[in-house]
Amino acid sequence: MSHCCGNTTFTGLDPLYLRILWLIIAINGVMFGVEIVAGIAAQSQALQADALDFLGDTMSYSISLWVIGKAVSVRSNAALFKGLSLSLMAIWVTGSTIYRVFVMNAPDAMTMGGVAIAAFVANMICVLLLMRYKNGDANIRSVWLCSRNDAIGNIIVLIAASGVWYSDTPWPDLVTALMMAALFLSSAWQITRQALLEKKEGEEDRISSGIQGL
Repeated sequence: MSHCCGNTTFTGLDPLYLRILWLIIAINGVMFGVEIVAGIAAQSQALQADALDFLGDTMSYSISLWVIGKAVSVRSNAALFKGLSLSLMAIWVTGSTIYRVFVMNAPDAMTMGGVAIAAFVANMICVLLLMRYKNGDANIRSVWLCSRNDAIGNIIVLIAASGVWYSDTPWPDLVTALMMAALFLSSAWQITRQALLEKKEGEEDRISSGIQGL
């Protein structure tokens, strides 16, 4: 199959992939609602950061669904938008976490841990469903990276919850939020770099086709 081997880059034109994407959008939308409520109630910056990630993923996956089958320029521009969105999320999480340093309250470790476990299960379902599609174009790869990051983030939040419970301080929660911001930036760089490369190649192909048509 072209997305598993060979030289053709998978662009999402597979009915099974489209159904999987719809399911993942629904999962992420539900988990955003669960985590944002729990994060605010537990006063956990890490949970709120993870909830924001779920919201970003829901919007990102919806964009991915919309651009499937469209021109390379449209898909690459969509991926660039996702990269920018991840960068803005990282900035927001970093800024709000720095603010919390000066307004410190230890979050509810039990709520953090319980929600992190539920979120991890949800994200692992997404990761397993997307495993065979992780090496597609920038648009498809961004879906994989976001789901992978979510699963990693949930493990980090769970570790942070243990740290909060053990130390009875908010520092593990705050440090975890900053680690997730760094993960957002890393993914933003990977997505943006691949999208710019694909955009350049698309322009070169368009110019080459124009020359050949003369």
